[in-house]
Amino acid sequence: MSNSDGFIEEVTEELRRDQMMAKLKRYGWIGVLVVLAIVGGAAFTEYRNGQERAQAEALGDAVLAALDNEDPAQSAAAIDALDAPDPTAGAVLSLLAASQQLSAEDRASAVENLNAVALNGDVPEVYRQIASFKALTLQADTLDAAARKQGFEALEGAGGSLRLLAREQLALIAIQEEDPTAAIEIYQSILSDAEVTPDLQQRALQVIVALGGEPDLTSAPTNINNG
Repeated sequence: MSNSDGFIEEVTEELRRDQMMAKLKRYGWIGVLVVLAIVGGAAFTEYRNGQERAQAEALGDAVLAALDNEDPAQSAAAIDALDAPDPTAGAVLSLLAASQQLSAEDRASAVENLNAVALNGDVPEVYRQIASFKALTLQADTLDAAARKQGFEALEGAGGSLRLLAREQLALIAIQEEDPTAAIEIYQSILSDAEVTPDLQQRALQVIVALGGEPDLTSAPTNINNG
């Protein structure tokens, strides 16, 4: 099995659940990725051998030590310095480093780490999509609208859990381009999507009204009509 499976096992087996939950709350968006890693790694536990376990424990300890550093810049540097056993583990480390770089207000370095993950074809798609989405949102003030639109359209077309969030970003770009009609149409399509979450529903409703539109709830999922 790959060494990344061993890394994930360290997260699942060596850390107490309460410690992990504290980490998820502390690092916000990166917690989504860690949860995915935990769930994905559980199925492979029976195949892992002792050597991989020892390597995973060492890497896991090093990651935790880096995250416990009070200076996020030093924490990011410590994570960047770790040797990843394979591309998947390297993606996790890069995403954790990017989170710390954001805390240190080093947006340029965070975007660099995120883009490195997003463009790495050896990394599982879910990691690449998370990295791409975060990098695009961080460049709202520095990357032109056309480039960001292309990136979010690609994420929307790829499907997955980020599909509707990418569509929402396209609506925000339309607002930035002073095209409220297009923004309302996009938000209305979000309202009508069967996979829309309650939070996203609420945001879509609020923005449509703020833009002077009238939400059409006739084709919206049942839970929004009952809300």
